[in-house]
Amino acid sequence: MPKRADLKKILVIGSGPIVIGQAGEFDYSGSQACKALREEGYDVILVNNNPATIMTDPESASRVYIEPLVPEILEKIIARERPDALLPTVGGQTALNLAVALARSRVLERYSIELIGASQRAIEIAEDRLLFQKTMERAGLPVPRGGLARSLDEALTLSQKLRYPILVRPSFTLGGEGSGVAHTEEELRAVAQHGLEISPVHEVLLEESVIGWKEFELEVMRDRNDIVVIICSIENFDPMGVHTGDSITVAPAQTLSDREYQQMRDWAIRVIRAVGVETGGSNIQFAVNPKDGEMLVIEMNPRVSRSSALASKATGFPIAKIAAKLAVGYTLDELPNDITQKTPASFEPTIDYVVVKVPRWNFEKFPETDTTLTTQMRSVGEVMALGRTFKEALQKAIRSLEIGRLGLGGDVELPLSPELIRDYLERPNPQRVFYLYRALQSGISVEELARWTGIDPWFLAQLEEIAHLEKKLRTHDFESVSRELLCQAKRFGFSDAVLAKIWGTSESVVRAKRREFKIYPVYKKVDTCAAEFEAQTPYLYSTYEADECEAAPTTRKKVIVLGGGPYRIGQGIEFDYCCCHAAFALRELGYEVIMINCNPETVSTDYDTSDKLYFEPLTLEDVLNIIEIEEPNGVIVQFGGQAPLNLALALKAHGVPILGTSPENIDLAEDREKFNLILDELGAKRPRSGLAFSADEALRVAEDLGFPVLVRPSYVLGGRAMAICYDKSELAHYIEEAVRVSPAQPVLIDEFLQDAIELDVDAVADGEDCVIGGILEHIERAGIHSGDSCCVLPPFTLSEKILDEVRAVTKKLARRLNVVGLMNIQFAVQNDTLYVLEVNPRASRTVPFISKATGVPLAKIAAKVMAGMTLKELGFTAEPKVKGFHVKAPVFPFDRFFADPILGPEMKSTGEVMGSGRTLGEAFAKTQLNLKSQLPTEGTAFISVNDRDKSAIVPIARALAEMGFSLIATRGTAHVLQQAGLAVSAINKVSEGHPHVVDVIRQGQICLVINTPSGKRAHHDEAAIRIEAVKHRVPSVTTLEGAQALIGAIRALQTGLLQVYALRDERL
Repeated sequence: MPKRADLKKILVIGSGPIVIGQAGEFDYSGSQACKALREEGYDVILVNNNPATIMTDPESASRVYIEPLVPEILEKIIARERPDALLPTVGGQTALNLAVALARSRVLERYSIELIGASQRAIEIAEDRLLFQKTMERAGLPVPRGGLARSLDEALTLSQKLRYPILVRPSFTLGGEGSGVAHTEEELRAVAQHGLEISPVHEVLLEESVIGWKEFELEVMRDRNDIVVIICSIENFDPMGVHTGDSITVAPAQTLSDREYQQMRDWAIRVIRAVGVETGGSNIQFAVNPKDGEMLVIEMNPRVSRSSALASKATGFPIAKIAAKLAVGYTLDELPNDITQKTPASFEPTIDYVVVKVPRWNFEKFPETDTTLTTQMRSVGEVMALGRTFKEALQKAIRSLEIGRLGLGGDVELPLSPELIRDYLERPNPQRVFYLYRALQSGISVEELARWTGIDPWFLAQLEEIAHLEKKLRTHDFESVSRELLCQAKRFGFSDAVLAKIWGTSESVVRAKRREFKIYPVYKKVDTCAAEFEAQTPYLYSTYEADECEAAPTTRKKVIVLGGGPYRIGQGIEFDYCCCHAAFALRELGYEVIMINCNPETVSTDYDTSDKLYFEPLTLEDVLNIIEIEEPNGVIVQFGGQAPLNLALALKAHGVPILGTSPENIDLAEDREKFNLILDELGAKRPRSGLAFSADEALRVAEDLGFPVLVRPSYVLGGRAMAICYDKSELAHYIEEAVRVSPAQPVLIDEFLQDAIELDVDAVADGEDCVIGGILEHIERAGIHSGDSCCVLPPFTLSEKILDEVRAVTKKLARRLNVVGLMNIQFAVQNDTLYVLEVNPRASRTVPFISKATGVPLAKIAAKVMAGMTLKELGFTAEPKVKGFHVKAPVFPFDRFFADPILGPEMKSTGEVMGSGRTLGEAFAKTQLNLKSQLPTEGTAFISVNDRDKSAIVPIARALAEMGFSLIATRGTAHVLQQAGLAVSAINKVSEGHPHVVDVIRQGQICLVINTPSGKRAHHDEAAIRIEAVKHRVPSVTTLEGAQALIGAIRALQTGLLQVYALRDERL
C-alpha cells in the first residue's frame, strides 16, 4: 500500500522537558519520526518546548514551535498551520494525553484533523485502566483482579472485594507516577488519594498485587494489512513490584520456555488487535507466576515508549521511523530493513547476543529520600551494553554507569552483617545487585537468595559464576596468571581495572599483560538477523567470546566523538545535543565520524547520526581498544560533559591526539590556584577564596573570608556536594561529605557574593579570535546553581558598560587559555563590580538554548573550529543579535521524591523548557505553562519570607493584590504587609498548631506559595509547606527574583495575549 497522498501537513507533538519516566528516548524517537515523514515529502509541524533536543532543530521539521505543551497553545498553532493529521505516538505520555484532550474538546474535529498512528479510541482503551481491563476480558485474556475508582470512598468499597496487598495505578500517567502498593486500609487511603490527585482524569485502578511475579515486555508492530511482528522480548531482572524503568532489564528474555514465549507472543498479537492499534508500535507488559507459569496481561502503551527506544538500540530495528511510515499508509513488507538493506521490515529481528540495561539513580541529590525501589520510577538515566553472554553484557553495563564501580568484584567491600545483607536484598534498592554479589561470595545459596528477592535463579546463577571466577582469580598472583585464565576473566566481563584491584597491581600493567598474551576484544555488528544477512550499517559492540572482528576500519580521515554516557542530574540531554552537532558538522567537512557512547536514550546512539557507532562504555580501557583499531586523526572530548573530559589527560598520555582546547588548558581552568593566578594576570576580579585539605584548615579559611561562604569539591559536575555554609557548625558538617565526593582534591572555599546577579556566557574561540554566542542573565541571584536558575536572553537589567566588560574579559580568557572550541564562563555582578566565578573550556548545558534563540549552531561551529577552520572562514565574526526575549527554565523531580523544593548551589533539575515572547513576561509565562501545575490567574496566595526579605516582599504582595489575589501569610510576614496597607489574613505555622498553612494547602485553598527561607534552621522549619505544595501541584517559588518573574508571567496570562512563534519568526 503506497503512502497516503491525501495528507500534506502532519503535526508532531514532542514529549517536552526531560523528567523522570520521560527522558531523551523521545528526542530519539521524535527525531526519527520527523526525518521519516520529511523523507516522504510531508510538511512536518513540530511542537516541543524542550530546546535541548535535536528534534527542535530547524532542520528537523518544516516549521518548529518551541511552545508550551498545553491544549490552548496547541489550538493556536493548529489554527495557524492547519495540519491534515496529528501523529501523537512519538512524544511519550505527554503527546498521548494532549491528543486525547484535543479530541475530547473537539479541536481536532473543528479543524478536520485526523489522528494517525493511534486512534482516540485505541489510546483511551490502552490508557484508561478499566476500559483496558474490560477489553482484555472480552478478548479472553486474563488480567489481575481489580476495578476502577473515581473517589476515595469508591476505592475503599472496592478494596473489600480484593485481597491485600493492593496495587493502585492512576490512569493516563507516566513512569508509574502516583502508583503504589497498599498492605493495609490505612496505606490504601494515602496511596489512592494521591493517585486520584495525580491522574489527569482522577481515576485509579485497584488490582490484586502480583508483586514477586516475573515481568516481561514485548515490543510489537502492526500495519494496515494486519501483519504483526514482535521486535524484541525484554525480561526484568527484578520481579513485579519494581517499575520496569528502575529494573535491570535483559533482551532477549532469558528464562521463558519456548511454550511460554509462544503463548506470550500470541497474546501480544491478540492485545494489539483488541485495543485497535492499526498501525505502529506498542509495548505490552506481562507477569508470569514463577511457581506455576500462570500468565497475566498487565498493561499496554499504544505508542513508542522507553522500552521501544531500548528495543531499537538492542536490535537495530528503528521502531519510531517504521511507526511513522506505517502511520502514513505503508505496510511492513514495503519498508526495507536499514541495517541489512536486503530484508523487509516484516522480518522479525533475531539477535545472537545479549543486551543489558541498567538504570542510574541520583538519590544522593535528595539525601532525605527513602531509596527503596517501588512501582514509581525514580531513576534519571540508564546505560545499555551488548555482549555475547549475560555475564559479559552485565559487567560492561555496570562499568558504563560512572558510579565509581568498574564491574562486579574487586572494587568495593560492602558491610556484610547477616541482618543488613538480608534487608538490602529483600528491599529493592539501587545497590541490590552488588549486595547479591557479596552474598554469593560469602556462600549464601542461589536458592536462598531467590526466596529473599524473587529474582529468577538463572540470573543469580550467572552472578554466582562470576563470583566463583573472582575467587579463583584471587588464588593466583599476577605473575603466575595464565593466558587461559585471563581470557576467561575477560569473557566474564572483568575490566582491566577490576582485575588490577584483585591482583594488587595497576590497570596499565594488566593491559600490558593482556597485550603480551594477544588478548584483544573483537567487534561484532548489530545486524537484526543473527548474522543471516550481512549488516550494511556499522553499529558495533565488543566481545571476548568470538574470534572474527567485523570493525573493518577504513583509511579515511576520521574523528572519534566521545558521548556523554548516562543521563544524570547535572549532565543531561544538552551534552548529547552537542555531540550530535559535532558529528553532523564533521561529516559536512568530509570526516568519517565515529561515535562512542553507552546511553540508549540518545540521538547520538542512533546508527545514522555518525558514520560508525560503537555502543561501548566510556572507560579508558574500552575507548583505547577502539582507538587502537580505528587509528583516528583526533578525538573530541569537550562535548560530552564530565565523563569524556575525565579521560582527556590519560588519552593524551597514551599518545591520542585530542582536538580542540588542550587537556592541559582544560585542567588549568579546573585548578583553582593556577586559575586564580591567571585572573590576577588579566586584572579580572574574583570572589576571595582559599583551599583547604582538612576540616581545621577549612575553618581557618572561612573565618578569614567571613561567613557565609560557598564550599565545593573540585572536578565535579552539576554542583555535586556544593553548599553555602552560614556558620562554623554547618561548615564542619559539610567537610565530611565533600571530601568523600572528591578525596584526591582539595576543598574550595569562596566568599559568597550575596544579592549578586549571575551571568552565563557561551563563546566559540579558534585560538586567535573569540566570538560570544550569547550572554544569559539569571533571574535568581547568585547562590542558586546555574542549571537550576531561570536564564534570560538578552540580559534585562544590566548596563551596557557591564556587558562590554563581560565581553572583554571573555575574550581575554579565551586567548590566555588558548581555547579552541566552546567555552562557558559564569560571572557575578555585585554593586556594579564584575566577578569571574568559573570558566569551563567545553560544551555547557546552555549551548542548545542559545542556539535555538539566536539561530546560530554554536556546537557545529565549534566542531569545525576544532577540525582546523577559523571563525573568519566560517563567517562567525560577531555576537548574534537577539530578537524578543527567550527564557530557559528548569524542571524538577521533587514530586517523585517528595523532597523539599528548596534551591541552592547543588543542581537538582532534570530538564528544561524554553519560552519566547515579545516581552519578558510573555516569555516567562510560557515556561510556567504545563499539564501539571498551572500558573494561577486568580485565587489565594500564601506568603512567608525571612526577615531579610520582608521589606522587598511588599511590592510583590501589592502586585498580587492589585491583580485580584487574596493574601494569607505567617504572622511575621502578615504584620509587615498589613503595616504597608495590604489586606492579609494571618495563619499559623505548622509548629503553631491547627489550622495551619499545610492544612489549607491540603484543602485546595492555596493556588500559589511564596516562601524564602534563609539559613539551615529556616530551611528545615519551612520544608513541610514546600513539600505539601509539591504534592498538591501548587506552584511554589523560593526566591524573591522568582516571585517577581511570576508576577510578570501572571500579568501576561491575565491579558490572554500569549502569541505562538515558530523558530526564526519575524513577528518576535
